[in-house]
Amino acid sequence: MSNPNQMSLPPEWEDDERMTFLFSDFKENRDVNTTDWDSKMDFWTSLIVQSCRVRGTVCLHLQELNKIFRRKGTLPLGLGTVIQCMARSGKIQRESEFAANVDSGWLSWGVGLLLVKPLKWTFSTLLGSSRVPLQESFVVIELVKEKAAELLDAYRRSAFASRSLLSFQELCALSSHVCADESTLCMALLQLQREKQVTVTLHEGEKMVKFSQPGQDRVTPVSDVDIGIYQLQHSEKLLDERVGALSLEADKCREEARVLLQEGKKSQALRCLRGRKRVEKRVDSLFAQLENIRGILDRIAQSQTDRLVLQAYQTGMAALRLSLKDVTVERAESLVDQIQELCDTQDEVNQTIAGVVPNSDENIDELEEELKCLLEDSKVDAISGLPEVPSNPLSPAREPSLPGNDLLSSLPAVPQNSFSITDEQLEEELNRLTLTDPGFQQKKMTSPTKRFEPAL
Repeated sequence: MSNPNQMSLPPEWEDDERMTFLFSDFKENRDVNTTDWDSKMDFWTSLIVQSCRVRGTVCLHLQELNKIFRRKGTLPLGLGTVIQCMARSGKIQRESEFAANVDSGWLSWGVGLLLVKPLKWTFSTLLGSSRVPLQESFVVIELVKEKAAELLDAYRRSAFASRSLLSFQELCALSSHVCADESTLCMALLQLQREKQVTVTLHEGEKMVKFSQPGQDRVTPVSDVDIGIYQLQHSEKLLDERVGALSLEADKCREEARVLLQEGKKSQALRCLRGRKRVEKRVDSLFAQLENIRGILDRIAQSQTDRLVLQAYQTGMAALRLSLKDVTVERAESLVDQIQELCDTQDEVNQTIAGVVPNSDENIDELEEELKCLLEDSKVDAISGLPEVPSNPLSPAREPSLPGNDLLSSLPAVPQNSFSITDEQLEEELNRLTLTDPGFQQKKMTSPTKRFEPAL
């Protein structure tokens, strides 16, 4: 195989016995041994596609495949059958058929170079020949779709993305790293035209390609506006290049004048400066023209933006009109009035239901009694906030130096706040709590009686 380092060969390639079987011709009847037939077909199909992908091409023909897959002086005998099988399954397609599926605009230039060899296939098909011509070219559908996607991505990532219309020469320079040759580029453009992402035209003998812009489902036909914009952009490019060249020439004249002046050649230096002045005037004139062209292009871009905005307004207005088709002011006022009437009715019903409940005097008495109990409980809670009454008898007062001072210091502090509760009220409350607490009565029976002493 030629250039074996460009693609990885399958392991079977080094097995002479296996390759002898793979290089043999196919049986006329597949049903004799379907397993061997299918394994051989799958081997060559994948290897052919891989070879085209590594070489960067989307086309193949039998003569080239025989040269690529030559092994130890032996040619594979079944490649013609493989090509026919791939064509029947739709994996490859003749270039003539592939180009004929696109509109006739391409036939004028894009695929003219492809219209000579396909006639051989057509003639042999009419005569009933089943052999594949050595020079018959086929397009690998899988690979041409990949190239088309890469070409579209390369355009949208380039500096030409803002321009919808390009010349064919500009596109060749742009796609040099994607398409290996012009034929591959033509096949990728044909696929993009199939997908409605590209359209082509001829203008004054120049091949031109228009791409779809982001946000568009399909490309629009080339119009006079597109041609005018392209001509303006082309003029801008030429003027920019001319201004740059004249600026360099003016700098060169100025440098020559400096050198001549240093050499004492004043008259020659003056001529160089006069030439520099003339060049600068031409630069100023061309630059003014360039600014005018750029201003026109800016206005065109702004008008296109305004057109898109107006289209968006029209679409929004149509949608709004459709959504408000059955909505009127009278209908809205009627609905609001109906809602208000329903709310008023609901309020009247609620008031009627609330008026049915009777106000019984008995219930008021019970509520007053419960309120009185709550007040008494709140008084008990206030009493419980007092410090605990000591139960041990107090010893007589002693001097601070006596040991009994420790006992006095351990007693709780005497409350300083004055309460409006009398001793009789406290005694009565204590008796009531004693009577209502059964656990306390049981404790009272088992423990000696303690006298309640008011706090000092």
